[in-house]
Amino acid sequence: MLVLGHVGLNVTELDRSIQFYKEVLGFTLRMKSEEPGRKFAFLGDDQVNRVTLWEQSEGSFSKQTPGLHHLAFEVESVEIIQAYEARLKEHGVKFIYNGITAHAEGGDSGGIFFEDPDGIRLEICVRQGIGGHTNNVAHGRACGFF
Repeated sequence: MLVLGHVGLNVTELDRSIQFYKEVLGFTLRMKSEEPGRKFAFLGDDQVNRVTLWEQSEGSFSKQTPGLHHLAFEVESVEIIQAYEARLKEHGVKFIYNGITAHAEGGDSGGIFFEDPDGIRLEICVRQGIGGHTNNVAHGRACGFF
């Protein structure tokens, strides 16, 4: 079986994105290149790169073209999601849904859905424990349909 190693994202402003992924999501900057035409950064934990940022795009994330739909980070508990939700709100991050959202009505998995500075759709989720939260259908269906 293949295991996902890291995800590379095109961004418009490398330093702004590094700040977001470090300060808001808690990643560690592992390496940064400022070479003209090759600006990029590796972020992860103390041992592994998880996200690579490449400054080679303009505009904002598009839902209308083929490519990344969203990037999901899995955590171990609803309490961790709530802590991230508070941190994201403190930083004025744009949410796709209000509050924790179940992946499907009556489902036990779900999380929070939001955007990075370039409009890339992100999710922090758990496999179970969401039970009492709604699907937020007023804002559209969760996961694959946001």
